[in-house]
Amino acid sequence: MQVILLERVAKLGQMGEVVEVKDGYARNFLLPQGKALRASDANIAAFEERKADLAARNDETRAEAQALAEKLDGQVFVIIRSASDAGALYGSVTPRDATDVANAEGFAVERRQVVLNAPIKDLGLHKVNVHLHPEVDATIVLNVARSVEEAELQASGKSIQELAAEAEAAAEFEISKLFDDIGAAGRDDDEGVANEG
Repeated sequence: MQVILLERVAKLGQMGEVVEVKDGYARNFLLPQGKALRASDANIAAFEERKADLAARNDETRAEAQALAEKLDGQVFVIIRSASDAGALYGSVTPRDATDVANAEGFAVERRQVVLNAPIKDLGLHKVNVHLHPEVDATIVLNVARSVEEAELQASGKSIQELAAEAEAAAEFEISKLFDDIGAAGRDDDEGVANEG
């Protein structure tokens, strides 16, 4: 099916271009979303009349998206989740979670704008793309942790695996120190028995 684009569509074309797309893509996405019209002579003529208005509206929405992107780009949002000791989440972090935390911080982001390339299933810092406008993107960081304290440690650059290794090393040191103390006490007892005899 041939359609005329009413706005820039990624990997398809710019506003005003007539492009060939699959019927299902046009019927189920482009036409209902108002991103395109069927490419008939009447619709092309109507588009030419509305072109200046559409271009002005596109410039306005792009400017709004650019202003939001400047504030949003590089923001770090903390998401608290339950996870195993190895750092694997019980469940996953979804675009809805990212939207909720961004909106709670005062940023107007919609769920469909958050682009996750793969589900987030482990603790740590994860970069997430936010598609604010066909021509404007921002990148946020989701700090997924089990507690606020853990999130602060992750933000300082330590991973959960490093923290677990440090805790294990500290525990082993304490145990070896305890055994050294017990061994020293045992030697004292042996010396005391030898002095008595």
